[in-house]
Amino acid sequence: MENILTEEVGDGLRLSDNYIKIWPHALVPTLETNEGLRIGEAMAICRFLEDEHPEPNLMGRDGREKACIEMWERRAHDEGIVGAGEAFRNAHPAFVDRGLPGSLDPVPQIPALVERGRGRVNRFYRRFDEQLKQNRFVAGDRFTVADITALCSIDFAKLVGIPVPPDCPNFARWYEEISARPAARASV
Repeated sequence: MENILTEEVGDGLRLSDNYIKIWPHALVPTLETNEGLRIGEAMAICRFLEDEHPEPNLMGRDGREKACIEMWERRAHDEGIVGAGEAFRNAHPAFVDRGLPGSLDPVPQIPALVERGRGRVNRFYRRFDEQLKQNRFVAGDRFTVADITALCSIDFAKLVGIPVPPDCPNFARWYEEISARPAARASV
C-alpha cells in the first residue's frame, strides 16, 4: 500500500502533498470511508466507529456515563497530548516554523512554551493519579476511550522526555496494566 501520509523532506518527515490534498486541514488522523466520507479529529472518528460498531462500547451507555467519559477524555487530550505537543513543537529542530499544528503557513517556535507544556503534562499526571487512586480505569470501573487518550498522552509525553513522575504510583499502576493490553502493543 502506498504511503500518502508522509514524505521525507530534508530534516525529517512531513505530511505529504497528496495527504494535504485529501485533508487540507493538514492534521492527523483522518478516516476515509469506502463511500468517500472524510472524517478528521480522533474523537469524531471514534464517534463514527462507535455508531457503526457499538460493541465493545467505549464512549458510554447513558448520559451520565457518556458525560463522565467525555470529560476525562478531554482532560487527557487537553492536558496530556496538547501539553506534550507544546513541548515538542516548540523545541524540536524539525519543527522550526511549524509551531502550530494544522498550519501550512510558517509559525515560529516559542521557547517559553516548552516549559509551559512540561508543566501542563505534569499537572495532567498528578490530576489523573488522584483520579486513579479511586478507580481502576480513568472514567470508572471499565476501559473506555478516556483510557485510550490517556495512554496516547503518556506515550507521547515519554517520547518528548516527560515520563510519569515517581510520585504518581496510581498512574504508573494504571499505565502498566493498560500498556500491556494486546491492542496497546499493536503496531500499524
